[in-house]
Amino acid sequence: MTDKRNRWVINVVLILAVVAFVGFSLIPLIEAAFQGNQSKTATTSPTPTQSASAVPKKEELEAQAKGYELVLQREPENTTALRGLLEARLGLGDVKGAIVPLEKLAKLNPNETEYAVLLAQAKQQTNDPEGAAQTYRDILKTRPGDRNALQGLTNLLLQQKRPEAAVGLLQDTIKTAPQANKIQAGSVDVVSVQVILGQVYASQKRFDEAIAVFDEATKGNKQDFRPVLGKALILKEQGKTDAAKPLFVSAADLAPAQFKDQINQLANAPSPGASAPATTATPGVTPSPVPTTAPTSTP
Repeated sequence: MTDKRNRWVINVVLILAVVAFVGFSLIPLIEAAFQGNQSKTATTSPTPTQSASAVPKKEELEAQAKGYELVLQREPENTTALRGLLEARLGLGDVKGAIVPLEKLAKLNPNETEYAVLLAQAKQQTNDPEGAAQTYRDILKTRPGDRNALQGLTNLLLQQKRPEAAVGLLQDTIKTAPQANKIQAGSVDVVSVQVILGQVYASQKRFDEAIAVFDEATKGNKQDFRPVLGKALILKEQGKTDAAKPLFVSAADLAPAQFKDQINQLANAPSPGASAPATTATPGVTPSPVPTTAPTSTP
């Protein structure tokens, strides 16, 4: 339970600041990566009916941080203390102070790339985009198909107004996937990378290219709802609601239970521009996103 709480706090403080780009969002990938579903957050996040005392006060968090720092003076590689210090500092809003424990946790747990991804995001939030990019690239050197790192670096490149660099990163990953998967089977999920690429194209209003990528992804796995949903969203964005409807139905049929309601809500939501002329639309408003993690099950 403690580990789950740590992951939830990290998720809330760092991950929810991920910048959504036009048409889609990056948040679901990270939420899924850290298993931040409702059942877990319900046990950790305070609700309106919970007492204020359930939320750690600043003084309590500072005391906790000091205690963990004392432990780490004696045992600098104590994972439990590092996690506790990380949680306390994030609870205090000290993202910069979270970098040191994250660096140590990433080094001590090289097979758990979540720590390295969080480190990259912390660096990004503390105005170190070069350090963030390098951290993402370090992950991808040994794990070229790591979806968290791919999505994080893609997001960073888009923030830097470098969409072609993002496209190139993802296209190169797809191109080299067969070789990577020969070395280590299943190391690159091509469909997941294609879904991210389709999102990038959509964010740049390159809808024909996005649809082509989603179509290609569907050929790669006809049981995967994500590219079907991606294409449906684009068609709806273009006002082609009749063409989008059967795709929403198909996506809902293919999707795991946790996504079905959201897909149905998307299908029934008003089409873009239905309530206002297109010229008055607000730039940057994003509909609900296509998940970029591979579904864990299918009906």
